[in-house]
Amino acid sequence: MTIILASKSPRRKYLLEKSNLNFKILESDFCEKNNSTNLNRPSSYCKELARLKSLEIAKNFTNALVIGADTIVYKDGIIYNKPKNKKEAISHLKALSNDTHTVYTGVSLNIKSKKIKLSFYEKTYVTFYKLNDADINFYINKYKPYDKAGAYGIQDWSMIFVKSINGCFNNVIGFPISKFYKLCSKNQTLNKAIKSNQIL
Repeated sequence: MTIILASKSPRRKYLLEKSNLNFKILESDFCEKNNSTNLNRPSSYCKELARLKSLEIAKNFTNALVIGADTIVYKDGIIYNKPKNKKEAISHLKALSNDTHTVYTGVSLNIKSKKIKLSFYEKTYVTFYKLNDADINFYINKYKPYDKAGAYGIQDWSMIFVKSINGCFNNVIGFPISKFYKLCSKNQTLNKAIKSNQIL
């Protein structure tokens, strides 16, 4: 069975490759702006986005296991999505400075021909040190985090912002790989798909 990652995220690609999984990448055309899920329920919001991204690909690849995922940064009732420009990136990082925020990743697994639909989420608490303007500007200018929720990627230089993490580190990168494998192992069809695509 073919496995398709419905995401162009290089971080998710990296994590799945590190797990020795053979898969293809097809970016979903689903527009996130069309999502009407309640923003006050971040776990439901990211799970629904992941589900819609996965189904967009699954409708054309009915026999494949399609993995959809969406990561958001959440703090005090606000979702900090990918910044549109430098001004917004600065605003995001200043809002996260000297405080704790939550990173949610929703994951959706679909095999349309077998009527398998499984969605789950993971959350991780990340606490930042107080950030100064020089570090914020250096980071944005050097690493251009415009494709990252919350305007930072914990695997790059912004790791120096982090005071503590409570939860799954890979979830903050963009995909809770351990929980993905754990849940797949409990489903016979999903487990078979994973094992048959394992690179030995």
